[in-house]
Amino acid sequence: MEVAFAILIIAGIFIVKSIKVVPQQNAWVKERLGKYAGTLTPGLNFLVPFIDKVAYKHSLKEIPLDVPEQICITKDNTQLKVDGILYFQVTDPMRASYGSSNYVLAITQLAQTTLRSVIGRLELDKTFEEREMINAQVVNAIDEAALNWGVKVLRYEIKDLTPPAEILRAMQAQITAEREKRALIAASEGRKQEQINIANGEREAAIARSEGDKQAEINRAQGEAAAILAVAEASAQAIERIAQAIRTEGGEAAVQLKVAEKAVEAYARVAADANTTLIVPGNMTEVSNLIGSAMKMIKTAQASG
Repeated sequence: MEVAFAILIIAGIFIVKSIKVVPQQNAWVKERLGKYAGTLTPGLNFLVPFIDKVAYKHSLKEIPLDVPEQICITKDNTQLKVDGILYFQVTDPMRASYGSSNYVLAITQLAQTTLRSVIGRLELDKTFEEREMINAQVVNAIDEAALNWGVKVLRYEIKDLTPPAEILRAMQAQITAEREKRALIAASEGRKQEQINIANGEREAAIARSEGDKQAEINRAQGEAAAILAVAEASAQAIERIAQAIRTEGGEAAVQLKVAEKAVEAYARVAADANTTLIVPGNMTEVSNLIGSAMKMIKTAQASG
């Protein structure tokens, strides 16, 4: 009975030693008598008890690695406190097991030294502008070396760049001065544009006024020309009608009568004014003849009427 129980215990130990279940996204390195004998993939795997053993266990997931804060010196001799985070993944479990005694420590140290080298080639202002370039150079440098460690570096991100307090104050003062400068420039540009707008408005108004005055003069001239033309046309029509009337029978006598009437009226107005000195023409015969003819025509007209 005791023998059977001992055999059962030994069988259980053999089963435990020989059966291994590897979780998903994991890889276990198997050694046989101290030598690499393969990689156990996810699922059920069998080992030879007491001969095979699981020497290393690796996760194949993406692993974030915090890179400790360090002091870096820029090209213009300014100290910067820099910390970041690195993302990597084990791609070759065998190399990750035997390529480095501690690939995590190796990646961390290489990230720090590469970061110091990259920042040392940049001036302070550029370190804030070139974060993407710094991240890319760190990844390229680490990834090339990490091939021997069975690790793939995916990306590196700078979490914080902290210059000394006096540099921060100087940067803040510079930023304030730059903003004030931009504000003054914007204000002057606004005043300049305002003056330009006012000048353009005055110029356009002057042009509009001159155009209005010009058009008014043209309209006035056209009106006066039209009035002169209308008077001339009316005078021409009147003269034409008078000429037609003269050409008719008795027309000439009517004209003489009208002239005589006007002459008599003129002399009568002059003679009626006590303050007016009347100068009688030397040739009164013509005047008397004109008046006589007029009176004769008036009598003839009355008799015919």
